[in-house]
Amino acid sequence: MSKDTNNTDSENYQKKKQFFDQLLTVYGRNPVFEALQDKNNQAYRLHLADSNRQAKVIDDIVKLAKKRDAEIVYHSRQELSRISKNAKQDQGVAVDLVCKGYQDYKTFLQNNQGRELDIIALDRITNPQNLGMIIRSVCAGAIDGLLLPRKGCAKLDPLVIKASAGTLFRAPILRCDTLTDALQDFQQHNFRIYGLSSHADTTISSIPQQGSSVFVLGNETEGVSQSVADCCDHQVSIPMRNQVESLNVAVTASLLAFRKVMV
Repeated sequence: MSKDTNNTDSENYQKKKQFFDQLLTVYGRNPVFEALQDKNNQAYRLHLADSNRQAKVIDDIVKLAKKRDAEIVYHSRQELSRISKNAKQDQGVAVDLVCKGYQDYKTFLQNNQGRELDIIALDRITNPQNLGMIIRSVCAGAIDGLLLPRKGCAKLDPLVIKASAGTLFRAPILRCDTLTDALQDFQQHNFRIYGLSSHADTTISSIPQQGSSVFVLGNETEGVSQSVADCCDHQVSIPMRNQVESLNVAVTASLLAFRKVMV
């Protein structure tokens, strides 16, 4: 086999991997219907249970999928539950979407070498409402990516989509398996890692505007975990008045998202 053939195979593999890394599966009749109406994503494949009873919303979903040139596949209920990963709430419908901002963090780092970037990373954010509002702020503000572990945080489900006001489909979401490993990779790419803590003496106003940064937001009640805190270069806080101890994690994310915009 020639060297050119090896290079072509490698490039094809990377393109295929990047494509599947951008797939986001949405389930539930209304969420799927709304997702298919959103032009910010590419509808790739519609999954339907072959046991679905005839219903107007199903007919409308199929029409939209055909209009968006999505492949339509019928499954048994058991097969569909494996795709949706939520048999109790999928209502016999799921759709795979290609979201341009949804990718593996390693691909993001590779494609953005040399740029100065701000990232927000989430450590065990389990409330879907908080996650959705964080995604909305990241999408609206001056943040280049939201680093989100595949396990330990709230799932990207219909509750999160609703709380994000649909911005989930166009937000720059970077997936990782383990947050500690990902943060170490960002450090190797010259990012400074800041853990948000209400007890830190250093405030976010003292953080340099230049350079690349990752801001880590921790669990709603316990804050940043010790293993993740050990990966941080600095602990920083938001200055508080009137003996208020802390802010909601979604509010904190908003302040970080507009940190540079409001200067």
